[in-house]
Amino acid sequence: MGASGWDYSVPYQEDLVGAFEGLRRKVFEERDYYWVSGADWRPAEQRLPWPATIEELWADEIVQETGTHSILDIFRIIGPDEEPDYCTMKQVTEEEALRVLGTRKPTRAHVPRFEEFDHWRWYGRCAVLHDEQGEPQEICFWGYSGD
Repeated sequence: MGASGWDYSVPYQEDLVGAFEGLRRKVFEERDYYWVSGADWRPAEQRLPWPATIEELWADEIVQETGTHSILDIFRIIGPDEEPDYCTMKQVTEEEALRVLGTRKPTRAHVPRFEEFDHWRWYGRCAVLHDEQGEPQEICFWGYSGD
């Protein structure tokens, strides 16, 4: 299948980790992810029921190999001085935004250019989006995952 790109936006909140965890819960609860073991292309007798928890989802060996093609494939946000690793997410710093976008405060208009930030498979990025007055409005999360 190959990796899939995904992106989400949530209203701004100061607690980035809380926003990330809330988004993951929402994606899981809404079943907005690829669940290969329950996929409708499988014969009905081979389909498994949707998992009840994220932990149950990740206990599935197939999911461990193929992922969910969603933010559920990312487990934690790393700090600005940490190196990107498998299943991590890193926030775009103001310095990085200035270097790539020419501004320290990206807006929704900059989202199409987010591909210019460093990115790899099984790794996510996030950025605070601002309004025209420079006030934070949203948090955008994006990445590539799945096999």
